[in-house]
Amino acid sequence: MPKTKEQKRTVLKELTEKIAKAKSIVFTKFNGLEVKDNEELRTKLRAENSEYYVAKKTLLNIAFKDSLIKNLNIKDLPGQIAAIFGYEDEVAPAKIVDKFRKDKEDKIEFIGGILENKFINAVQVSELAKLPTKTELYAKIVGSINAPISGLVNVFAGNLKNLVYVLKAIGDKK
Repeated sequence: MPKTKEQKRTVLKELTEKIAKAKSIVFTKFNGLEVKDNEELRTKLRAENSEYYVAKKTLLNIAFKDSLIKNLNIKDLPGQIAAIFGYEDEVAPAKIVDKFRKDKEDKIEFIGGILENKFINAVQVSELAKLPTKTELYAKIVGSINAPISGLVNVFAGNLKNLVYVLKAIGDKK
């Protein structure tokens, strides 16, 4: 059943708010997904503060015309489109879809995305999916910061151990 103009205005308003709030957006073609697969993907995305949203290309196009992203025509993208909005981590939506895609024998595929208010193609989205998440990067930074301190502690501990061995050897001789 077609939507009324009021329903379309509501969807358009929601889409405009989601676009403004999102740090990154991934566009996928999802023709091969079953309903249970769609729900599984939605659940995984919600856990990472991302949202899977399916709307008509016309509504998506109108919503993006009002945003900061220029020269984007959603109608040029092939197939049925799902927009995945990443609200916290820019990389999380691409990583989740990439992993999900491998588990589901490529029933869903990247067709593009938006990062830093610029359109990126499917290859760039795939590369984005290979990047570490913010949490992983934070862990690496903390590890890098902690490494010199750990090394210093080990040096001091080594000197103390050597002192104990020397004192024990002296004690054994007497």
